[in-house]
Amino acid sequence: MRLLVVGAGATGGYFGAKLVRAGRDVTFLVRPGRAAVLRERGLRIKGSGEDDRITPNVVTASELRDSYDVILLSVKATALTQSMDDITPAVGASTSILPILNGIGHLDQLSARFGTESVLGGVALLATSVDAEGDIAVLAPGAKLTIGDLSGDGESRAARARKLLGGAGFDVTVVENILAEMWSKWVFIATAGAITCLMRGTIGDVVSVPGGTDFAKAVLAEATAVAAAAGFPLSEEQHAVIQNAVTQSGSPFAPSFYRDIAVGRSTEVEHVFGDLIRRAAALSVDTPLINLATMNLRVYQHRTEAQGS
Repeated sequence: MRLLVVGAGATGGYFGAKLVRAGRDVTFLVRPGRAAVLRERGLRIKGSGEDDRITPNVVTASELRDSYDVILLSVKATALTQSMDDITPAVGASTSILPILNGIGHLDQLSARFGTESVLGGVALLATSVDAEGDIAVLAPGAKLTIGDLSGDGESRAARARKLLGGAGFDVTVVENILAEMWSKWVFIATAGAITCLMRGTIGDVVSVPGGTDFAKAVLAEATAVAAAAGFPLSEEQHAVIQNAVTQSGSPFAPSFYRDIAVGRSTEVEHVFGDLIRRAAALSVDTPLINLATMNLRVYQHRTEAQGS
């Protein structure tokens, strides 16, 4: 089976490199600049006890010709439209597209373009980033990929994809209700992002001051209320895990949203926050704190884009 990994950044680069090491047939679809770097330096993973380098097989959009069995889509949501155009030559009748993006709005776009039967749902849990040299820096050990079908087509496409993705040094789990898993992660990302971006500090920084823990719990309550109203209530265990993560004393944790604004990078504000508050409004769920975080990030995004123009 052949795998096309779209993007060789913190997520796609990590999973793709692991799969190459496991002997899978992996090709990375990247932009010309990234392709030049990877061809010269290779793809490197380092940090948290890992130190590895592979020589990846890379292609650019103009070089893509053949179809693939599985396409792992690991770009930012802001690049989704362009990526759909890029992968079109690689999508055959039996191709499964596995997007690892934040939120859930991308599922509608991919299904409209390629058909719901071709699209899987996916959730990636890992702590990685791309450093100044373009290497994949592992910030904490462990990685997990959860996947599932959006529609049945006889033999599960997710089960077939697991045969390609499994046994490569990270956990791969197939679940029946992948949308519930995606909503749970969306709640976590939106909660952690709103807390840290509004307060401009790590979780530990926020909960160290008077009112910080109550503020974190209030943001989580808003996000969980939206998920419940949408038909995907968090389990007690899921809620407890997220609440512990966003109220842990001394925690150095800050999500990628916070790391992006700390260094002046663009964010996925509309795909994670904008989409969430639009759904909340349609469901008549009040989200004043998340609305405030959304405005904060929109102002930041506007300023960032203005400076880059």
